[in-house]
Amino acid sequence: MSRQMRNHLNHGGDSMKLTARRIPDQFIRAIPRGFRLVKKQGHDFLLIESLFCPNGHNLVVDSVRIHDEASIKLKVVIDDESGFLFVDAFWGSHAKLFSFIPKSSGKEPVFAETHCPYCDASMIEHYACTQKGCGSEKGVLLMLPGGENKIHVCARLGCPGHVLDIKDLPREIVRSVSVINYFGAGADDPFGGV
Repeated sequence: MSRQMRNHLNHGGDSMKLTARRIPDQFIRAIPRGFRLVKKQGHDFLLIESLFCPNGHNLVVDSVRIHDEASIKLKVVIDDESGFLFVDAFWGSHAKLFSFIPKSSGKEPVFAETHCPYCDASMIEHYACTQKGCGSEKGVLLMLPGGENKIHVCARLGCPGHVLDIKDLPREIVRSVSVINYFGAGADDPFGGV
C-alpha cells in the first residue's frame, strides 16, 4: 500500500471523516464483548475489536489500519474475481479497501460472496435487508466473542445495511445502535454504485 493511501486512511480524507453519533448510555454501560468505546476528536465511538468466522478465526487484523485502528479482513468473491476486503472496524463506518478492483457493469446489483480468509468457510446467510430500496436477501454473518451475539451485514455492495443481534440488551437500545451509519449509503465507497 502506498504511503499516500496509508496516510489518507490513517488520518481520513474528507470523505472518510468519522462523524459522531449518539450512543445510548445503557449500551455504553453494558458494551458487548468484541466492542470497545474509543474517544476520537473528543467524541465516543464504538470500535469492533474481536469478530469471528463460524469456525472461530478472528477477522480483526492489524496489518491494514483504517482511521489508525485495526480492520476487519474478509475474503470476497465478486462475479469471477476474488481477493480480500478490509473493512473499517468503527461501528457504522463503511470505509473499505479491496485487494483487487471489482469489475461491474454498474447496471445490476453486485453481491459479495464472503468467506473466512483463513479457513474459507462461507459467511453468507439468508438476510432480508431492511435498508429502504435495497431488497437484498443475502447477508454476511459475523460472530462476536462467545458466539451468542452477532452482526448481520447486507451482502450487496454499496448498501449500508447492518444489524446487531445482542442478547443481553433491550431490543430498542440495540436497534438504536444498529442504525448508526457515519457516511450513509456509498458516500465514502468508491464502489458504492457497484
